[in-house]
Amino acid sequence: MVNIPVINFSLFCNNNCIDRQIVVQQIYQACHEIGFMYLQNHGISIDLIKQIFLKSKDFFNLPLELKQRLAWSDEFSNQGYVGIERERLNANNPGDLKEAFNVGQKDAETRGRDDAENFYVSCLSSPAKDSSILDFYRACIELSNKILQALALALQLPEDFFTTRHTEQNHTLRLLHYPPVQKLPQPRQVRAGEHSDYGSITLLFQDEIGGLEIQTTAGQWIAAPVIPDTVIVNTGDLIQRWTNHVFCSTKHRVIIPSDQRVKQSRYSVAFFCHPNDNTEIACLESCQKEHPPIYPPILAGEYLLSRLRATY
Repeated sequence: MVNIPVINFSLFCNNNCIDRQIVVQQIYQACHEIGFMYLQNHGISIDLIKQIFLKSKDFFNLPLELKQRLAWSDEFSNQGYVGIERERLNANNPGDLKEAFNVGQKDAETRGRDDAENFYVSCLSSPAKDSSILDFYRACIELSNKILQALALALQLPEDFFTTRHTEQNHTLRLLHYPPVQKLPQPRQVRAGEHSDYGSITLLFQDEIGGLEIQTTAGQWIAAPVIPDTVIVNTGDLIQRWTNHVFCSTKHRVIIPSDQRVKQSRYSVAFFCHPNDNTEIACLESCQKEHPPIYPPILAGEYLLSRLRATY
């Protein structure tokens, strides 16, 4: 039975070289064998995470016509509202039974401006007095950079190898809502179709409802249960390309529950960490020992755009 490892990340953040190396080895093993891990003691305030979930619920409870005013219409922005069934993470399946709101760096930084088109000002109560979105966005950047440092050390690279290629902070914070399933789904329709993530790493915060499953290298689907006060971290496509599959980008999905949870909403928050758009993703020299490069070089921005076009 394959288990998703649980790693005490605070040991990486102290000044003890032995503790840091233990965590680096644990992260290498997790990224190499399964591509997913839980981080305990990750440094993001539990109260701040609770605030984000409350803000997410406030937004998704708004009338559909208000949310549609903020619909994502520019393929280059990767920001805005995405309605139920608009997205198909598995292109062979019907649309996903979820809705989402994507927040980029610009949205996060302008969350308090008096702008009628601004998500926080036009849709939520007292946004100018609430810095939680920006605080959470910055906390996710800080945690992501520490994880990227650990990944670099795990690959015997300079500690800043990845962080220096993520300085533009082209990241996306995604609020997700999976509404109760009121009618019989279409064949093969799920809450989120099987897919791999597009960027470097993803931070995922999920509520108590659960439903996330990941696919092992043997093709078996296993549950990624809710572990309180942890964040799930997975490596994405660009890390897999960079490392020539030394680190894997694992398929995952969100299934429709077969019990009473089908009548409940599920909420999650994902932070997608992406390199600078002009970063060339080419196979690392140290990752060519087992076999030659699997993929040709590609710019990070070009890869992201190609995946978004295929998904919507």
